[in-house]
Amino acid sequence: MFTSLSRQGKVLLLVCTISLVTIWTCRLPQLCIFDQRPHTTAAITSCPSSHAHHEQSGSSFDVDLSAPDAPFVSWPLARVCSENKRWTPGLVFICDNNSGGIGNIRNFILTCLRYAIESGATGLTLPTIQTRSEAKLADLFVGKKLPFAYFFDEAHFRAGLSEACPQITIYGGGLGDVPGLDAEELSAGRVKPDQITPNHFGRRGGCDARDLNRHGGLFGEQFHVFLRERQEQLGLGPVSASSPKLVRMNWGVQWNWPVMQDGPEFTASFGGLLRFRDDILALGGRTADAMDKLAAGRGFVGIHLRTENDALGAWPTFENQTAAYLAKIAGLGPPPPEYAYLATGNATEAARLAARALAQQGLRVVTKHELLRLADDGDELLRQLDALSWDQQALVDFVVLLRCGYFLGVSPSSFSMNVALKRHLRADGLYTRPWRIGSSDGDGRSWLVGRYDNYWEDWLFMYDSLWP
Repeated sequence: MFTSLSRQGKVLLLVCTISLVTIWTCRLPQLCIFDQRPHTTAAITSCPSSHAHHEQSGSSFDVDLSAPDAPFVSWPLARVCSENKRWTPGLVFICDNNSGGIGNIRNFILTCLRYAIESGATGLTLPTIQTRSEAKLADLFVGKKLPFAYFFDEAHFRAGLSEACPQITIYGGGLGDVPGLDAEELSAGRVKPDQITPNHFGRRGGCDARDLNRHGGLFGEQFHVFLRERQEQLGLGPVSASSPKLVRMNWGVQWNWPVMQDGPEFTASFGGLLRFRDDILALGGRTADAMDKLAAGRGFVGIHLRTENDALGAWPTFENQTAAYLAKIAGLGPPPPEYAYLATGNATEAARLAARALAQQGLRVVTKHELLRLADDGDELLRQLDALSWDQQALVDFVVLLRCGYFLGVSPSSFSMNVALKRHLRADGLYTRPWRIGSSDGDGRSWLVGRYDNYWEDWLFMYDSLWP
């Protein structure tokens, strides 16, 4: 048939064929060598858009995000910030209404910052940290509010947020640094932030009060409706750099944002903004090195025993946790582990668990204090450790537990969840899928004992709202 066509028809048919091939080639996935995942021989994926191509083609996909000192991968946050069209000069968020240990405080700051971005805030006061009573751990609000550097690396936070989200200015000196505020009104204590609960900005008929904010994507628009109405109610003009508006989250807004809403890359990297301060990372590293030396390079198990007096009564007891941990450890190997690192703030219960583990399984259990005594400069290291508060010492445990071969923790402790989900990033990094809640096998690197029957009563919603 082709030979019977005229010369003009042949040319037309050839042009059509080439056009079809070109169209279908463009629609097919492209071979992206720069996006190949570790341990695979090839990866066929749809190439990223040109907007993010140069950043994704670098080394960010090869970073071990489970490391306590992992660099901050900024492009997922930069993408979210670039998509926001509501940046409002003079809108300033205050992310200081936190309490508890590192798990709670860390997630509160990240949740508050995520809402600040969604609202288009162009200002953020550097978060402070509410400390608790050293004598009675359950008294969460009797301590002082201490600077951001009580836990975190301020320079790292500033650099990461500035790179990814230059629209936001961080005010490190408190409200006195916010331009446009009346100094006299401020000193007299008459400047009052508007306090909000994000779940109120959306219809939630039928939702449990503890459920996540299913209207997260609508928050920005609805918040600005509230903002306009609030300004009119106060007889004020629109929010501006010369007429700023301060906003503070109500207490308890920390397990609220569905983290996967922004994609796995954002979920896996956002928490990297909050890196522990350098001296704590160094002390945790020395403790982990001492544990490696004690185990003679054969690896060790990490255990979080959560029985301190601020633990909720419905949580697994000492007996529940200990029996479950030892049974799980007995099934590891072969050969079974000979050493375990124990993170706990209860010295009495630590001794009980260590004695039982040694008697039943020949497992030697040690704590950070015992390990640092073994170091050549142990006296100095112990002095550094003892200078830290109870909650700061937990950060040393956190660092060591990220380095253990297998981690055992308890649900719903936010500390255990943070450690497990941070460790979960190791295999797949920015590609990491959600933790399999309640799996009897964990993820192969960590396992948490606990109840997994009821989504709200057993606090399972925390897994869906935690940034590792």
